[in-house]
Amino acid sequence: MSQLELFLYLAPIIVASLVLHELAHAVVATRLGDPTPREDGRLTLNPVPHLDPLGTLMFGITYWISSFIFGWAKPVLVQPEYFRRPKQDMALVALAGPVTNVVIAVACGAVLFHGAVDPESSAFPVLALTYQTNLVLSLFNLLPVPPLDGSRIVGAVMDDGTYARWSALDAYGMFVIFGVIVFFREEFNELFLSAIETSTDVIRLLVGA
Repeated sequence: MSQLELFLYLAPIIVASLVLHELAHAVVATRLGDPTPREDGRLTLNPVPHLDPLGTLMFGITYWISSFIFGWAKPVLVQPEYFRRPKQDMALVALAGPVTNVVIAVACGAVLFHGAVDPESSAFPVLALTYQTNLVLSLFNLLPVPPLDGSRIVGAVMDDGTYARWSALDAYGMFVIFGVIVFFREEFNELFLSAIETSTDVIRLLVGA
């Protein structure tokens, strides 16, 4: 498969996976009492409200010029003051995105690992790339680095003062992450590939493959 063909497969898969990830955040926040996602039009499968122009462009740029893909969707705006338990409910909202990606990965893995799809069929690369994309999205977003979802989950056990200082790092976190990926690429890739292999082993056990 050429780089262009791979991109044509991968682009809609990334978009769909990001949309479902952000929609999950919006649905859980709404269920917990925050009207903001509904008011912002985030309770939709329409990709337009969920995509960040610069983040989407970065996916394309990094795909063509490097060995890794880096980008982001538009974060769902959440107002914790609407929640009964702000830190804990924020953690639930954060967890919803990666869990959605894990469910998608497990579903694709169940089909792939049981050999239910012919490797020569056009469906196989779609399932394989969907599996890989959602596994990577879930693992990456679970990193406990602001503003990623993992930082919100870790924040649930912090005291209020520590949580406030932790949340203040949101503005700088993505620069730190990008710097780590660029300047410590080999170490990051090695660690991340190890996490993917371990997760794949766990998913194989879950689906009985």
